Amino acid sequence: MTRHIVVAPDSFKGSITAADAAAAIAEGWASASPADRVTLRPMADGGEGTLDAFEKAVPGAQRIAVRVTGPAGRVVTTSWLRLPAEEDLPGGTGVVELASTSGIELLGDELRPFGASSLGFGQAIAAALDAGVSRLVLGIGSSASTDGGVGLLTALGARFQNEFGASIAPGVAGLDEVASADLSSLRALPTGGVTVLSDVTNPLTGERGAAAVFGPQKGLDAAGVARADAGLVRLAGVLGREGVAGEPGAGAAGGAGFGLRVWGAELVPGSVAIAELTGLAGDIAGADLVVTGEGRFDGQSADGKAPAHVAALAREAGVPVALVAGAIDGDTSAFASAASLTELAGSTEAALADPARWLRDAGVRLAG
Repeated sequence: MTRHIVVAPDSFKGSITAADAAAAIAEGWASASPADRVTLRPMADGGEGTLDAFEKAVPGAQRIAVRVTGPAGRVVTTSWLRLPAEEDLPGGTGVVELASTSGIELLGDELRPFGASSLGFGQAIAAALDAGVSRLVLGIGSSASTDGGVGLLTALGARFQNEFGASIAPGVAGLDEVASADLSSLRALPTGGVTVLSDVTNPLTGERGAAAVFGPQKGLDAAGVARADAGLVRLAGVLGREGVAGEPGAGAAGGAGFGLRVWGAELVPGSVAIAELTGLAGDIAGADLVVTGEGRFDGQSADGKAPAHVAALAREAGVPVALVAGAIDGDTSAFASAASLTELAGSTEAALADPARWLRDAGVRLAG
């Protein structure tokens, strides 16, 4: 009997992308059960892998190459995604991912805690607008900067100056001296609006803000966190948007969420919106089994992460769910079956060294 299997994992952070993870699981499944039909639906929450998720799910999606200024000031060649036109969106939808334009992975080992900027993300957004898209979907996550969205807003026409009327420096260093902002030349939103995908709910400033929570992973020490937070407070005051700064999600991606809200964009839960925009529920409704997964399954996995939403959709449709994770440290009784790459490989180190191999083995095990 032919079964329909939907494979919808998130990325295995620092190890393998969601698209490659889905392909490896499917390859293993097909080797064990070749008669089954496997649909790949890699997931994301707005961070790395957002373009892949849309490209795999939307027929006719087209990658458009673009060159932007990366977070360290060097040119980065990347792409944005154009989704086909719809009746009410004649220019189609542009999908732009911060991770591939201003992401921390683009820095390698060269962290720039005070100078990294979101300028390249804004340049890619501007390129999509120049191409005439009717709507934008923006994935924010994995940011290299803590600039409050100043870089991206600058690329869209805003101007930020110090007390002498000169343009401020990129990144946190510029927030130290921002004294005025001119938004009069800011690009207009496309007619279909701008939807921002992020599962981060932190405000811009304070003990749960962008600097305090995410700054250390970008190289900020305690003094640097205090400096960055003070700069973000200053920025919100200069813009007169203290209320926006307190909104959930304003602190996402080093404050890019704040900058995009200042522009007029709408922030929505990333994994939920991606599932809706890619029609995942429809695929699941016709499936016999859904396979989802992530790098680590633990007590926090049910808190807004993409696999949790995939599993919820499957259960609503009465379809059983299987789990694949790099490591499992939680109750998996709600799943029909589960596979741990660490257990299959014999150690965490072995699993990380060749994740595709062990994901294929996981696919074989689950198919059996």
